[in-house]
Amino acid sequence: MKKFEAIILSGGKGTRVKKYTKKIPKCLIEINGKPFLYHQLEYLKKNNIKDVIVSVNYLGGKIKSYLKKNIDFINTKIVNDGKKPLGTGGAIIKSLRFLKKNFYIIYGDSYLNFDLKKLAKKKNLVTMAVFRNNNKYDKSNIELQKLKKILYFNKIPKKKLFYIDYGASYINKRIFKGIKKNTKLDLAILFEKISQNNMLKGFEVKKRFYEIGSYNGIRDIKKYLK
Repeated sequence: MKKFEAIILSGGKGTRVKKYTKKIPKCLIEINGKPFLYHQLEYLKKNNIKDVIVSVNYLGGKIKSYLKKNIDFINTKIVNDGKKPLGTGGAIIKSLRFLKKNFYIIYGDSYLNFDLKKLAKKKNLVTMAVFRNNNKYDKSNIELQKLKKILYFNKIPKKKLFYIDYGASYINKRIFKGIKKNTKLDLAILFEKISQNNMLKGFEVKKRFYEIGSYNGIRDIKKYLK
């Protein structure tokens, strides 16, 4: 069985950008003539990623059809949640048997802007790319501590935070040990838990990220990729 080295989480409904997502999944929103997913896959190829799982749910058939007809420069495999959405963590658990011991997790609405290989050089159980956001592009949700340890907050606390999850992590599948397949799980809840056990390390990226989870984000990435 072929093992894949990255998973893109593309199962969400895109409720914050309904103008685009009534008939198509968020990852197929057109950005300068190409679906956003195309730009993500092109970025992964440039970072020497050859094999990618695309985890889907909402209108997943359209994503599968697009990949089959249009993408031949990188190997892809669709894994569908099924009738009930499993959440970001549950989607990964369902895909674990197809993934290598260590693999990248990419959010389906994030466009990255750094050398992805640098995450893999860190010998940690989980290394997450973070950005000093100061609540500019979205609400900051991370406290970066000494020795690059992270405290990750699923729900934003009252204290002021400066960093945000950049949208990419390099992870060892051991963190999912003991969790049953088809379990519904939010990845943010798992990240919060392991960060409290000092198991989550950060890698700071200096350049901003781009995203299509908001109308402002779509506007910005169209300008950037132009």
